[in-house]
Amino acid sequence: MTYIATFYSHFGAIRCKKLCEAQGLSARAMPVPRNLSSSCGTCVRWEGDIPAAMPTEETEQIVRVTPSGYETVYQAEDS
Repeated sequence: MTYIATFYSHFGAIRCKKLCEAQGLSARAMPVPRNLSSSCGTCVRWEGDIPAAMPTEETEQIVRVTPSGYETVYQAEDS
């Protein structure tokens, strides 16, 4: 499966990329797709499972990429 996570900060995106890589998942930081909102403008896309330490406090949302678009897997609560 392919996932994309958006973040409140660039730090959160880099942290997620490192978490993915530590679990052997190929991940890349990239600009957020237009139809997903993001506070910092950077997202992480990876193939495989969701890393055990995700979501972190910096995570805004996690979506699964599907043939018809995006399916929300996690959405942070508004504070």
